[in-house]
Amino acid sequence: MSKKQFDTLIVGPVSLDHNIDFEGREYSEVGGAIVQSGFAASRIGHSTALFTKLNPRDADLNIAFEDSGADLFWKVSAQTTSIQNIYFTADKETRECKAISICDPFEIEEFPDVESRIYHLAGLIYGDFSSDLIQQLSERVGKVAVDVQCLLRHAEADGSMTFYDWPDKLTHLKYIDFLKADAAESEILTGEKDRLEAAKKLHHWGAKEIMITHNTEVMIYDGAEVYTCPIKARNLSGRTGRGDTCFSGYITERLKKSIPDALVFAAALVSLKMETVGPFKGDRRDVEEYIRTYYPEYIV
Repeated sequence: MSKKQFDTLIVGPVSLDHNIDFEGREYSEVGGAIVQSGFAASRIGHSTALFTKLNPRDADLNIAFEDSGADLFWKVSAQTTSIQNIYFTADKETRECKAISICDPFEIEEFPDVESRIYHLAGLIYGDFSSDLIQQLSERVGKVAVDVQCLLRHAEADGSMTFYDWPDKLTHLKYIDFLKADAAESEILTGEKDRLEAAKKLHHWGAKEIMITHNTEVMIYDGAEVYTCPIKARNLSGRTGRGDTCFSGYITERLKKSIPDALVFAAALVSLKMETVGPFKGDRRDVEEYIRTYYPEYIV
């Protein structure tokens, strides 16, 4: 019997997020990159599988991923990842994160027995994935996509989060087809404040297609051309998860579209998502309408 096939298999921990906003109000939710990425890919019409790990006493995944449309796979972990986020500004641009608990690392032997055109590693903390796992996935037929946050963000003994360079970058970037970083992360990796110079260095080291996000625009570099598209969100109510949404939307659209077309779709998708709290719960038609309204200059 042939294996079930998907456009994207998104792998990463869910997080029990304990949030405190800039006015001191507290609320909790099941979050994590896999939630934001999973909803984004599936709701715009791509066949999506999700693989996560948690202690089942901590959260009901059927509720967390209700209405996502994705196929859900999971394994038991001794602990569920849990992160406290303290936001210092209304736009949530400035925050302090603290790890309360961390799930067990993901091993390739645990992956669901499916085939995927993209293997998207959407981790949260260093140790979720080993560098060897990235190499192992590169030996499969599908492309490897990595959000670099999980290779840089370390949980210290007191739970505080600190960003360090990825020690295996020079040997393992070559196994990554799609690499995503924000402006700060790309500087940590390369030492370059200029986003394009950082992207060029990451490509020189082996990554094939690099996305660098900024609060004003999204940039793609493929080693030959640089492409940019602005963020046009009308408000920032749903800022949390913007990078995950943008990256997931872009890489799945790239299965059939050119870089410029996938980029404008992803920029419109994340702009629309940022206007509402929580993961994207619209559909493809909503994004297409947003493009017609706010990105008419990109319509050929």
